[in-house]
Amino acid sequence: MPIIRVEMFEGRDARTKQELVESLTSEMVRITGCSAASVNVVINNVAKEDWGLGGELASTKFPD
Repeated sequence: MPIIRVEMFEGRDARTKQELVESLTSEMVRITGCSAASVNVVINNVAKEDWGLGGELASTKFPD
């Protein structure tokens, strides 16, 4: 039962997440030969102010 964990900035819509889940699942199946039904994708949405990058908060580095 493969588990793919994705951490990314919050704000993407459900359609984008669905496309990501489909693509990651498809590639896992292609590369490993497992069944699509066994692939789990977990998306963790992280606020920019909770993500540090090069000594700065992402909210400072990438303001909206």
